[in-house]
Amino acid sequence: MSDTVEKRLAKVERDLAILKTKIPTDRSNWIADISGMFKDDPDFDEIVRLGKEMRDAEQPEED
Repeated sequence: MSDTVEKRLAKVERDLAILKTKIPTDRSNWIADISGMFKDDPDFDEIVRLGKEMRDAEQPEED
């Protein structure tokens, strides 16, 4: 690590500036964009079923 802290920080700042240019600026409502994308998908239905099965198995038995 022969670079100084200042040089390393300058590189991080340049890289951050590049990354910021790649962020979409329209800021649409991403939840609305993805909502319903798995409707009527049998694989997703199976994932949901298996998740419920796992959660139910972790519940303590009632006396």
